[in-house]
Amino acid sequence: MDVRALRYFIEVVRQQSFTRAADALFVTQPTISKMVRQLEDELGSPLILREGRSFRLTDAGRVTHERGLDVLAAMNRLKTELADLSALVQGELVVGVPPMAGGAFFAPVVNAFRQRYPKVELQLVEDGAQAIESRVRTSQLEIGVAVLPVDPAAFSSISCIRDRLCLVAPAGSRWQGRSGVRLKEFADQPMILYPEDFTLSHRVADAYRKLGKPVKIAGRSAHWDLIVALVAAGLGLALLPERVIRSVDRNLFDIVPLDDESLVWHLGLIWKQDTYLSHAARAWLELTRELLGAGRPAPQPGDPA
Repeated sequence: MDVRALRYFIEVVRQQSFTRAADALFVTQPTISKMVRQLEDELGSPLILREGRSFRLTDAGRVTHERGLDVLAAMNRLKTELADLSALVQGELVVGVPPMAGGAFFAPVVNAFRQRYPKVELQLVEDGAQAIESRVRTSQLEIGVAVLPVDPAAFSSISCIRDRLCLVAPAGSRWQGRSGVRLKEFADQPMILYPEDFTLSHRVADAYRKLGKPVKIAGRSAHWDLIVALVAAGLGLALLPERVIRSVDRNLFDIVPLDDESLVWHLGLIWKQDTYLSHAARAWLELTRELLGAGRPAPQPGDPA
């Protein structure tokens, strides 16, 4: 079986589009279509039923996708272990990082890694924590940063960052000068929230449901600076980690810590449970422990905050 054809097929399923898959793989759409047909011919069964601009998987397509993920994960492990024979003289490491965490916290780790291992190609992939968790689970990423807690049966993890959320409102708001605020005090206000596939979005929505209120979403962004700009424009309020907004001009905003221990920004490094970690990934872990003071086992669901 041509592993490249399998990879193209899996990317089509992941993107739910031949066009987007072609863009992601830097090939033409006809190339993607040809490789998928080649895979279908080789397996002797149609994998995709095209329905206008959309498609759905056949039973054979669903099985091929599921088993194909295993094949690609095994190939990635093989490449990783072979590359490790050079013991960090060369190779690559891809780390998934949420947009708000990259520059704010992991820049020192990136800098130290590049200095110590200059021949190892380091790539940071920005994505929501939920997407990173999914990509680590399917071995598309070896290691990544996710919102804790995660499933301990699926992942190993270490705690890196724990930060309280703060209400960000335009200066002169009714919360000005407060030392703390409860969610119920502003639950009726429009909010600038993170993208829907962000773990923190789901947790904020859960907190609102416990109050019996819907979230009034005025806008969404993955980038804290744009969120702050939208607050300044009067579009709504925001909840952002305290350390992320340290550089915000306090003359323009009222920033009040949220008094809710169930809503904290708790990040950790995660990797797949019981899997081989490359030398590069282990080096990243060690630098994170060294520079961010990380290393405590991440708390599990049900542990006290």
